[in-house]
Amino acid sequence: MTEIFSYTAYRQLSQMFLAIIFFHGSEYILALATHGSSNVTLKSLLISTNYLFAMIFSLVEYFIEIAFFPGLKELWWVSNLGLGMVIIGEIIRKTAIITAGQAFTHLIRISRAEDHKLITHGIYGFVRHPGYCGFFIWSVGTQIMLCNPVSTIAFVVVVWRFFAQRIPYEEHFLRQFFGLQYVEYGRRVPSGVPFVS
Repeated sequence: MTEIFSYTAYRQLSQMFLAIIFFHGSEYILALATHGSSNVTLKSLLISTNYLFAMIFSLVEYFIEIAFFPGLKELWWVSNLGLGMVIIGEIIRKTAIITAGQAFTHLIRISRAEDHKLITHGIYGFVRHPGYCGFFIWSVGTQIMLCNPVSTIAFVVVVWRFFAQRIPYEEHFLRQFFGLQYVEYGRRVPSGVPFVS
């Protein structure tokens, strides 16, 4: 049981909690700065029941493994790779939010606002959905950082499936809003989520 309170556990869990707090806090602050307090709700924190379940599951896995397989958590090159992914995913996502400005929303728009423009510059010149790309890298990185093999695989599958459904739905409306301009953009620029065209 002493392994649960080891330096390894302290470092990995501290990094995890800081990553979560920074991700959600900065997401909310950027939403306030971009859209104003009258247009932002607690939903901008992006915390859902499924998300909470996934994070609790990952912590349960972590504590079971550090108690019974402590050597698994000592793979520092793996943990540091995950930390790098968390940082890279965070940078990609926040760059996407800042670049898109008012065009970035947490809910998919199903009707076009008057000032809605197609963003194709900056990071959007490399991937169509850098916010999703960043979250995918960030979420999987949190589990690699914890050296959680089961949760790593589960996060890859669950987050990928979520975006594999969400991206075509969102792009249906984007094609309606921007027509051939979006079709051409979609041909040139990948989605940013592996195997989602």
